[in-house]
Amino acid sequence: MAGSTRSQTIGRNALNATLIPLADIHSETEVTCSTCAACCCQLEVMLITDTGVPERYIDTDEWGGEVMLRLDDGWCAALDRNTMMCTIYEKRPLICREFEAGAEDCLNERKGIATAYL
Repeated sequence: MAGSTRSQTIGRNALNATLIPLADIHSETEVTCSTCAACCCQLEVMLITDTGVPERYIDTDEWGGEVMLRLDDGWCAALDRNTMMCTIYEKRPLICREFEAGAEDCLNERKGIATAYL
């Protein structure tokens, strides 16, 4: 029920997390670590440089390239579902380092996602 205003319980991979509509979080124009909904953590992340991402978070795409592992719920395996923060922040992939919170790409992703974990 995307766009629904009532909370939805997530499957087993998110443990006890709950989905809520992004519109219910904040309508702020500035995105900070405390207001971020980690929308970018649903995007495919190709590993094009070695930043030290632990092997348990690396998957292989259909063309044989290395990508960040995503769980059955579609979110990055390195995302802590309770805090919505990266568990490998110091070793995160280059593209994650370059994806700036609050920049145009970030804001476009926020518009395109209906719900976020809380």
